[in-house]
Amino acid sequence: MGQRLTQIATRTGDDGTTGLGDGTRVSKDHLRVQAMGDVDELNSQIGVLLAEPLPDGVRELLVVIQHELFNLGGELSIPGFELLKVEAVVRLDEALELHNAALPKLQEFILPAGTRSAAIAHVCRTVARRAERAVVALSLADQVRAEPRQYLNRLSDLLFVLARVLNRANLDGRGGDDVYWKSEKLARGGD
Repeated sequence: MGQRLTQIATRTGDDGTTGLGDGTRVSKDHLRVQAMGDVDELNSQIGVLLAEPLPDGVRELLVVIQHELFNLGGELSIPGFELLKVEAVVRLDEALELHNAALPKLQEFILPAGTRSAAIAHVCRTVARRAERAVVALSLADQVRAEPRQYLNRLSDLLFVLARVLNRANLDGRGGDDVYWKSEKLARGGD
C-alpha cells in the first residue's frame, strides 16, 4: 500500500490531479478516481446506516463490509494490486442467502421506504449500484479484477434484502412490512 496520510491539506491536488496509491498522479476525473470516490461514498453511507438502531447481526455484518470496502478502495487506488479477497464475495453470498431466507417472497415491487434505517439501506444500495457501474467503466479502460465488480453487485443485492429486514425489525416503532408500489395498471386489473 502507499504511504499513510500524515498531512491532510497537502495542496498537491490544487492542479486538478490526485495521487494514486502507487505514487502516480492522475486527473481527478479519471475513471479510477471516480470508482474510488463512489466506493468511498458507499462506505460513508454505510457509516450513516450504522448510526441507526440495528439488529446486532446486521450491525456486525455492516462493520465487516466497511472494512472490505476500504480494502476495495485500496485495491482500486493501486493499479494491478489485489486486496479484496474472493472470500469477501463468498461472505456476501452467504449473508444474502441467510437474510433472504427469513423474508416472505416478494409479490410486487417495493419502494425504497419504510423505517429510517431501511430507507438508508436503500440509499446505500443505490450508491453500491453506482460504484459498480464506475468499476465496470474502469474495467473497460484498464485492468480490474472481477472480484471488485462481483462484490459491489452482491452488496447492492444484500442491501436491498437488509432494507427489507430492517423494515421488519421494528427498532424505531414504525416497522412492519415493505412499502409496496401501487401500480395504476395493476389497480385497474391489468388492462
